[in-house]
Amino acid sequence: MNIPKAPTNGRPADFTAEVDGVIGPLIPTLARAHRAMSQELLRGTGLSAGQELLVMRLFDQPAQSQASLTRWLGVEPPTTAKMLARMEKAGFVERARSVTDRRVTLVTLTSAGRALHRRVSTVWEDLEKVTTADLTDAEIQELERLLRRLISNLLTDRKASTEDDCPSP
Repeated sequence: MNIPKAPTNGRPADFTAEVDGVIGPLIPTLARAHRAMSQELLRGTGLSAGQELLVMRLFDQPAQSQASLTRWLGVEPPTTAKMLARMEKAGFVERARSVTDRRVTLVTLTSAGRALHRRVSTVWEDLEKVTTADLTDAEIQELERLLRRLISNLLTDRKASTEDDCPSP
């Protein structure tokens, strides 16, 4: 496996090296570094970081509505539309109106998109290896547990905040 180093764009890759005792800045730094490595590993596939998620989702569950993909990705509808337009132009997906509900746009992989599935799977495996390098199996399991807990905390807090903003009838 030939894994490239994460690009630094001429600046320190981790500005958080000078920040101790605060988790908040580490999370977006980790996300950016992970995305940059993902983009590097996807080089040559014709996909951008994020688009591989749709390849995997559509391979497992073909003919998804554009709205359901937007909800699954957790992004705004214009973001999904732009991503799909690029993938459609590259020949990886097709969009068509549902025959049962003309308001719904269904997205499917083309044969070229389906052919990317194995390569994307390899990219995900390589990205996992790079991300968890030098961690023991126990540390990886603990990291996964802690990350899921953080996600749960944030989603629960966001839901509670939304409920607090809406007065009861």
